[in-house]
Amino acid sequence: MKPLLITGGTIYTESGELENGYLIINGQQIAEVGKGADAFNREDYDVHVLPAKWSVVPGMIDLHIHGAAGADVMDGTVEALKTMAVTLPQEGTTSFLATTMTQGEEEIESALQNVREYMGENNPPGEAEIIGLHLEGPFISPKRAGAQPLDHIKNPDVELFQKWQELSGNAIKLVTLAPEEPGGYELSSYLKETGVVASIGHSDALYEEVVKGIDSGVTHATHLYNGMRGLHHREPGVAGAVLLHDEITTEIIVDGIHSRPEMVKFAYRNKGSERVVLITDSMRAKCMGNGFYTLGGQGVTVNGNEATLADGTLAGSILKMKDAARNMREFTGCSTEDIIQMTAVNQAKELGVFERKGSLSAGKDADVVVLNEEKEVMYAFCRGKLSYQQKEGENRENN
Repeated sequence: MKPLLITGGTIYTESGELENGYLIINGQQIAEVGKGADAFNREDYDVHVLPAKWSVVPGMIDLHIHGAAGADVMDGTVEALKTMAVTLPQEGTTSFLATTMTQGEEEIESALQNVREYMGENNPPGEAEIIGLHLEGPFISPKRAGAQPLDHIKNPDVELFQKWQELSGNAIKLVTLAPEEPGGYELSSYLKETGVVASIGHSDALYEEVVKGIDSGVTHATHLYNGMRGLHHREPGVAGAVLLHDEITTEIIVDGIHSRPEMVKFAYRNKGSERVVLITDSMRAKCMGNGFYTLGGQGVTVNGNEATLADGTLAGSILKMKDAARNMREFTGCSTEDIIQMTAVNQAKELGVFERKGSLSAGKDADVVVLNEEKEVMYAFCRGKLSYQQKEGENRENN
């Protein structure tokens, strides 16, 4: 098979943007990025010439996603993970953390083992790559459970986590926990020692408790503003501490529902693009339309862009990463470089995979997304293989 030569448009490389540059994909990796594509003998390549206003950017990395297209990580099946992995490239996501939720120990263990078995040969090039697990719960505060079932919440437990990490084949890369709960600081410290990202989330902590959590190893925050003690002028709470402390990189769900546009802008101004990661927190209803679905055994109604439990509690989202990026531009006025920072670079660096993902550079995985002038995904390549190509007549509502 010939190497792929992409030329034209603007290529956003690790060292800057290249107008009318070129990118060569050979096998699963980026072989070369530069200017002067005319020097190549095009008969030696499969050539894609892009319109001048199109862009080539790194594939997006979603650190927090439960499901899509009718599938959920907690289904514990190969079919569910396959569905997610083949669906996500259409929104520009080329790798992700399969995210669990608060459930019984057996259900969590089944999901962990299923992901372990799926990673590798079962997750070939051409699919979004599962690069690990995000354990969201059960080590959270019942006061800030949100859509996490109360019956299965547990105090943070190092021994239980060790068991689960072994079952997962050391695939757990990020853990959401409430550090103020009994055992929370101990677990945060253990996570830091073992190279796992400790994330404060679903937490009712006071400001001082968050600071203690940071001292013990917390470096990340799960879906800012949601599932946490909010900002108050006499008690900064979790949200205030996250916004104030540079030690913490924070997720945010930029769908205009989980947080008002003004609060997204407020977070961006405080944290900057280097301390924000865009996530979807999407559930199985994404790509499925209005209707009735389930999340952790609970009924969820999707109406428009909102997914809620029967009592009105937000139950994840149906957000796509490409739309999170578009909304972030609209809400904050940030640049394409900032979007790349918040959808790829920060995630890859946090997870310790920047040597192979998160930017367009020779030798890295060929996780490449091509956007048109309206920032719609036209092509997506996962580890060098074309994963998605927008069909003529498709639009943002149906892809």
